[in-house]
Amino acid sequence: MKNEFTKIIALAGNPNVGKSTIFNALTGMHQHTGNWPGKTVSNATGEYSYNGNLYKIYDLPGTYSLISHSEEEEIARDFICFANPDLTIIVCDAVCLERNLNLALQTIEINDNVIICVNLLDEAKKKKIEVNLKKLSDILGVPVIGTCARDNIGINDIKYTVENYQKEKHFGINYDKYIETAIDIVYPNIKVNENINKRWLALRLIDNDISFIESLKRHVNIDFDGNLQDKILEARCYLEDNGIRLVDLKNYIVGNILKKAEDISRDVITFHDDDYSKRDRKIDKWLTNKWTGIPLMILLVMVIFWITIVLANYPSELLYNFLFWIEDKLYNFLAFIHVPTIVSDVLVGGIYRVLAWVVSVMLPPMAIFFPLFTLLEDLGYLPRIAFNLDKCFKKCCACGKQALTMVMGFGCNAVGVTGARIIDSPRERLIAIITNNFVPCNGRFPSIIAIITMFFVGFSNSLSSSLLNVCILTLVIVLGIVMTFLVSKILSKTILKGIPSSFTLELPPYRKPKVGKVIIRSIFDRTLFVLGRAISVAAPAGLIIWLLANININGSTLLSYCANFLDPFARLIGLDGVILMAFILGFPANEIVVPIMIMGYMATGGLTEFDNLLELKTLLVDNGWTYITAICFMIFSLMHFPCSTTCLTIKKETGSWKWTIVSILIPTLIGIGLCFIVNFIL
Repeated sequence: MKNEFTKIIALAGNPNVGKSTIFNALTGMHQHTGNWPGKTVSNATGEYSYNGNLYKIYDLPGTYSLISHSEEEEIARDFICFANPDLTIIVCDAVCLERNLNLALQTIEINDNVIICVNLLDEAKKKKIEVNLKKLSDILGVPVIGTCARDNIGINDIKYTVENYQKEKHFGINYDKYIETAIDIVYPNIKVNENINKRWLALRLIDNDISFIESLKRHVNIDFDGNLQDKILEARCYLEDNGIRLVDLKNYIVGNILKKAEDISRDVITFHDDDYSKRDRKIDKWLTNKWTGIPLMILLVMVIFWITIVLANYPSELLYNFLFWIEDKLYNFLAFIHVPTIVSDVLVGGIYRVLAWVVSVMLPPMAIFFPLFTLLEDLGYLPRIAFNLDKCFKKCCACGKQALTMVMGFGCNAVGVTGARIIDSPRERLIAIITNNFVPCNGRFPSIIAIITMFFVGFSNSLSSSLLNVCILTLVIVLGIVMTFLVSKILSKTILKGIPSSFTLELPPYRKPKVGKVIIRSIFDRTLFVLGRAISVAAPAGLIIWLLANININGSTLLSYCANFLDPFARLIGLDGVILMAFILGFPANEIVVPIMIMGYMATGGLTEFDNLLELKTLLVDNGWTYITAICFMIFSLMHFPCSTTCLTIKKETGSWKWTIVSILIPTLIGIGLCFIVNFIL
């Protein structure tokens, strides 16, 4: 495979340095690889040509160090160490160069072919930070390229340097005399065929880096003979005799590299404004404060919900009218070509109508919510959410990154499940996946808001009514968040026991997002991804719904028989058979639960909707609804089985039907239990 390309390139760097932006600029792709929701921890690959030559580039997950602590760091480390790329490009943030040089120096230590890319020079200029790229290149002995990838500045310089790269003498990393002597004891006895730096390899063996050694055995043909084992033991004893304990060796190594990064930064960086981060600190004083951080976070998320719900109404109505206008045309067309009525009813009144409903109700909210959420991501606020909620999740023996997947679930639970990839621990990742459905997605908000309006607030447009609506909706959301914490705690103490893991959390500088790119990225990476999966399940579901609503036996439809069968149980939990059947048939998408319910009450042969909530309330009250029914409906809307799209995503992410079933049963059983208690008490 490698012979087809002029060079194989690894693209590495810390999180939040614009690495994927450089990848996209080089390859013309819109891959979004990284360490936050909606992204992946696997390698993204792309190709680009330059002067007739073809290059293959791998966008590695963000990592702070080759001394790995997480799955992302292991993936990046193993590729750099064992995949033998022709070149490794290390992307650094010009604003935080000292921290980024840690990875750069480690890579230079083990790899002969390295290019340093100092990105975000525009951000550095705004903060009056000047980086002497020529001096940095002279010190490190490798090419250093300055870029502003978001504006496509410096991308051609990268391509030119890659094509014309020649090996140079690199910056050498020397440790104190005792560590250097220990290295000299081991590395002459290492027998390895692959091109890997023996000095660095000796240090990893002495340090007994278990994760690295396991990867080494998988990827490299190394002879761990008795002599090598003896020399490793001799080196460790030598260090112990000279006051360097094995448990402290890693700190010695890392501390040495960090000290060199600090010295280099001092030589090449000029701060024309010593208080360049003053603005960010002022903002963080409010957004990450233990008293104001969480309330402001809740307020901001509620504003996003409000914008999404209000703005989505207009495009949703337009899309609904357009798609159902097409429905009429499809009926006329099928009649024109003499298709039997029953076939046209199945195809149009069944399959197409459900598809149209799902698209018209699902697409506009997602198309608004995901860009807003991505704007927060580009702005640098998402890591602050994880910071604010980290302690809460730690008390539940879960991971603070789960806060991000939970918030992502408000847009779509399937995306929240996918976002759980950012969690390193398999146990904590499962907890995040199983509990993600406790936060209501965009598909459940409209029905919950409609019930609040009809039964608890009324139809007044006054400010007090709007505030009451928001307060009740907030209580429902808070209930979902509380259940997320509670179930996470229970899972951590029962079937998913374990100690919460630690993780490195970087609070990146606030940056002005690129609105155009954000919209494109969020639509293609998230909105269309979720919509595609929903449509694939909605089509066969439309057929089933039509058959149940139109096949009559002894004067009653199959839907009526099913609803009557479920009715006794449904009454125990404050609902009725039609409501419960609507939730079951709404498995493809939560958006169609209320239309199915209306169809069941009115005994129509297809999905139906009212023009206003007053008519809908009259129908519900005529069919026995009370405020208890309304409360139980909201609880069950909040806590029931995930939709089909989310279930398919859970199966894909866990690779297990067992955990998919667990993810279905836990929220459903809790929802049934709470509804039973509410119905019994009230």
